[in-house]
Amino acid sequence: MSRIHEALKRAEQERAAGQGGRAESAQNVASSQEVVSSPAPDFQLPVSSGMPAFSSPFTFDTLLARCAPSDWDPDKKTMLFFNSEEQGYGSEEFRTLRSKLYQLREKQPLKKVLITSALPKEGKSFVAANLAQVLVRQHGRRALLIDADLRGARLHLALGTSAKPGLSEYLMNETDEFGAMQRGPMENLFFIPSGREVMNPAELVANGRMKTFLNRVEQLFDWIIIDSPPAVPVSDASLMANYCDGVLMVVRSNATPFDIARKARQEFSEKSLIGVVLNGIAAGSSPYTQYYYGAYGRPQTKERGESQR
Repeated sequence: MSRIHEALKRAEQERAAGQGGRAESAQNVASSQEVVSSPAPDFQLPVSSGMPAFSSPFTFDTLLARCAPSDWDPDKKTMLFFNSEEQGYGSEEFRTLRSKLYQLREKQPLKKVLITSALPKEGKSFVAANLAQVLVRQHGRRALLIDADLRGARLHLALGTSAKPGLSEYLMNETDEFGAMQRGPMENLFFIPSGREVMNPAELVANGRMKTFLNRVEQLFDWIIIDSPPAVPVSDASLMANYCDGVLMVVRSNATPFDIARKARQEFSEKSLIGVVLNGIAAGSSPYTQYYYGAYGRPQTKERGESQR
C-alpha cells in the first residue's frame, strides 16, 4: 500500500471517528488517486481532435504497402534529378545546399524544413522540389515533399502528377495520411500535393491538423521539405514555420526588392531562419561558377533555376 493510500485512509478514519461517519470511503478516495497518478500512454490524440487513427503498427513497411507507386511525368528541364545527366546545370548547387543542411543538423535538430519566398515567382517550388530530390540521392535517405501552398500550388505540375487528394483533403479530415501521399518513380521520394482549392487556407493551416500530421509522419523520413506560400502577401508561411525546425528563404536575383525581402525576413524568428537561397543567377555571373564548369564542362543553359515558382 502506497504512502498516499495510507495517509488518505488514516485521515478519513480520523474524520469518520470524529463525525460518526464511515471510514470505508477512504478506500475509494485512495483508489481514485492511484488511477490519476498512473502513467499516461505514450501518445493519445484528444477525443475531440477528429483525426483519423493510424493503422497499427505505423511503420515504413505499412507506408509502402498502403502508398502504391504513381506514374509521374516530371518536367526534366526544372526537375534536375529526374534527368539522366547528373551534372546538369544547377545540380551541383543543390548538392552543396544538401551539405550545408547536414552541417546545420550537427548543431541543431533539423528535419522539417519550410521553403518560402518574399513574393510569388521567385523559385521556391523549384528549390523545394529539387532539394527533396537531391536528398534522396544519398543511399537509404527518405524524404517527404509537401506542397503546402494551398493558394497557388505548382509542384504537382512540375512532377507531372495529380493534385488531389492531398493536403487540403487531409486538413479537412476527408482522407488519412496514406490517402494524401504519393510515391513516384524516384526511390524513397514521397509527395503530398496541395489537394483541391479551398476558400480558407489560413484557417485550415491553423486548425492543428498540420502540426499533428508532421508529428505523426516525421519518424518515417530523414527529411520533410515543405513548400509554403510567399511570406509577405499571406500569413500561411509564418504559421507553418511554428511547426518546422527551420526556414529557407528563396530570393530571386535582380528581382526581389530589398525592402520586401527584409519584410519577409521579419516574419520569422532569428532561430527559425536557417538560410537564404539566391535563385536565378545568370550563367557566368559568378567567377566560382565559371571556374567549376570551365574545368568540368558547362551544360548549355542560360540561367540557373529557370522555374519561377
